[in-house]
Amino acid sequence: MQYQEIFSKVREASRELQKLKAETIDQLLLALANEAEMQTKTILAENQKDLDLMDPKDPKYDRLKLTEDRIKGIAGDIRNVAKLDSPLGKVLDKKDLPNGLHLSKVTVPMGVIGIIYEARPNVTFDVFSLCVKSGNACILKGGSDAKFSNQAIINIIKEVLGNFNVNTSVAELLPPDREATQELLTARGYVDVIIPRGSQGLIDFVAQNAKIPVIETGAGIVHTYLDEKADIAHASEIINNAKTRRVSVCNALDCLIVHRKQLPNLPKILEPLAKSNVTIYADGPSKTVLSGHYPSSQLMAATEESYGTEFLDYKMSIKTVDDFDGALNHIYKYSSKHSEAIISDIPEHIERFLNEVDAAAVYSNTSTAFTDGAQFGLGAEIGISTQKLHARGPMALAELTSYKWIVKGSGQIRK
Repeated sequence: MQYQEIFSKVREASRELQKLKAETIDQLLLALANEAEMQTKTILAENQKDLDLMDPKDPKYDRLKLTEDRIKGIAGDIRNVAKLDSPLGKVLDKKDLPNGLHLSKVTVPMGVIGIIYEARPNVTFDVFSLCVKSGNACILKGGSDAKFSNQAIINIIKEVLGNFNVNTSVAELLPPDREATQELLTARGYVDVIIPRGSQGLIDFVAQNAKIPVIETGAGIVHTYLDEKADIAHASEIINNAKTRRVSVCNALDCLIVHRKQLPNLPKILEPLAKSNVTIYADGPSKTVLSGHYPSSQLMAATEESYGTEFLDYKMSIKTVDDFDGALNHIYKYSSKHSEAIISDIPEHIERFLNEVDAAAVYSNTSTAFTDGAQFGLGAEIGISTQKLHARGPMALAELTSYKWIVKGSGQIRK
């Protein structure tokens, strides 16, 4: 089947999707969650085929890996999406004009959404559940790293769609090759928006080559600033959680910015990181303080490349600053505008940080690990947008809708 034929079938299926009742879609999603759990063994067996082809030391290995608990979590997210109110048909604005026309601004689906992603088979479930709940058909282009996993998941999705007599073309998985990527990026007239999820290289490639609108879900170069006055016990827990909870995700901590007055507390604060074998790339002042207290095999001198890097690994850089503005300047220079945090007991600094730092999510006295659609109460996420047009931060149902103006008259004509 030629790509244009696939795209045309998805486009037609998106029209049929508009006829489904919200209750039917919710029942379909609940059935999908149940089926995912019932077919856990099948999914894990196919996932293992992908894992066998990847070096376990590769930072993407953890992203690729599915477990029984992770599948339960995915099913839980699908159920959460089913419980949410439909984002469609919401009246955003309405007015009556002097000429008697009645206007209303109402949310509608985007239509067909294309997703290009790498080594994240959970995305296949997440994207489908969010797209179908928001009335959108989806075209999925996964990477070769997750070839077997994605195929197993799309088979389950199509099986459930068939059980509900829904056109199975509302979700299509393209082959994991470059030709499919290029065809999807140039599918004008068939696809309404492209959303890339993956490395900065993938995102840049999509943005530079797409002939249709793109919503960028940027890489996470994440900072946490330890201010001159802060609760040290909380700081240690927050930093450890942000760095080690799951190193392969985009909200993981990459650079710790430390006020010079906090340097004496640094060895104590970083004790948990040493136990997790985190490699530290420390600048001069922090390296001096940590020497003899942090394992020497895991303590390296920072270089310019240590900053502005998304490690996706058990690695973290440290930058020492003399004052609060020095921290803001470092973030301004190296941030990817994803998630940034401050740990501080100074209200004025917290307020300035939250107001002045330009990022999709800004935090005070908590871990950046919470930048996640499910954690934000959105059910799941289709990605985390770091741009400012249309959507920013975790994208879920509301961000997958557009709107149209409905104008009702009684014979009016314009002179």
